[in-house]
Amino acid sequence: MFNNKNILITGGTGSFGKKYTEIILSKYKPNKIIIYSRDELKQYEMGQEFNDSCMRYFIGDVRDGIRLKEAMHDVDFVIHAAALKHVPVAEYNPIECIKTNIDGAQNVIEAAIACEVDKVIALSTDKAANPINLYGATKLASDKLFVAANNMVGGRRTRFAVVRYGNVTGSRGSVIPFFKKLIDEGVREIPITDVGMTRFLITLEDGVNFVLKNFERMHGGEIFIPKIPSMFMTELAKAIAPNLPHKIIGIRPGEKLHEIMCPADDSHLTLEFDKHFVICPSIQFAHKNDFTMSKIGEKGDFVERGFEYNSGNNKEWLSHDEVLKMIEKE
Repeated sequence: MFNNKNILITGGTGSFGKKYTEIILSKYKPNKIIIYSRDELKQYEMGQEFNDSCMRYFIGDVRDGIRLKEAMHDVDFVIHAAALKHVPVAEYNPIECIKTNIDGAQNVIEAAIACEVDKVIALSTDKAANPINLYGATKLASDKLFVAANNMVGGRRTRFAVVRYGNVTGSRGSVIPFFKKLIDEGVREIPITDVGMTRFLITLEDGVNFVLKNFERMHGGEIFIPKIPSMFMTELAKAIAPNLPHKIIGIRPGEKLHEIMCPADDSHLTLEFDKHFVICPSIQFAHKNDFTMSKIGEKGDFVERGFEYNSGNNKEWLSHDEVLKMIEKE
């Protein structure tokens, strides 16, 4: 699907962009991979690692709609990964988070339509479901923009979808690198916010492969959610540092006990497939799709009313050995 195609990744120097580039280069022969981001040092460093002839590095900010349109010329697929993601930073600098995560999302949408991009997938987060912090609220707004964008395209070919998943074991913002950093610094206790706290966990590679597959299965307007395992944070800490005691520090501002990926209020729109869920758009004007059947022939069924997929009621849980294998894989 990606052979001889032009692909653009916003925020492409991040953890996702690097892993995505690595996987695409190993499995396909793209015409161009365009890394669009605002940090020249990160682009320089990534360019030392990925210097294939198909690689292009564009300095630009998603806040700059004109630059986005220049970068998307002749692009077939876009992955929108750029975002301000740090919860406390977003609380302290709310308007800056809004400019990047909401205004930037709209700029990506308008550029993709103007340049007649084929398909766009925006990366979301479990924090966008029933958000209680500003970061989650901006990502919910971004999700709504990308879903609704399918009603803006008219007869043009561009289609938009969203992928939502939980904590990525290999990303820089994950709790796992934080725990490992504390261990390397010689801490005597591992800080735990609450003994009952749970999180969804997914490897970076699995996250990238899920996004790649959704380019094949998407109609346009879906929010795709993978079925992934959960873990208690206490158990994660025991797996990583079995000999260190825990210190309960309390839930931080803007933090939940359990993260949600399919809210109960969206249960009437939620389809369950073999290995993932789909939240269908609530409004379809331009294109009427049968979301119970994916583009690649997968069949889904609507969940029961009131169904909620959260990290606390998950059916799949990680053991110590399993999470250590995930970490080693990264």
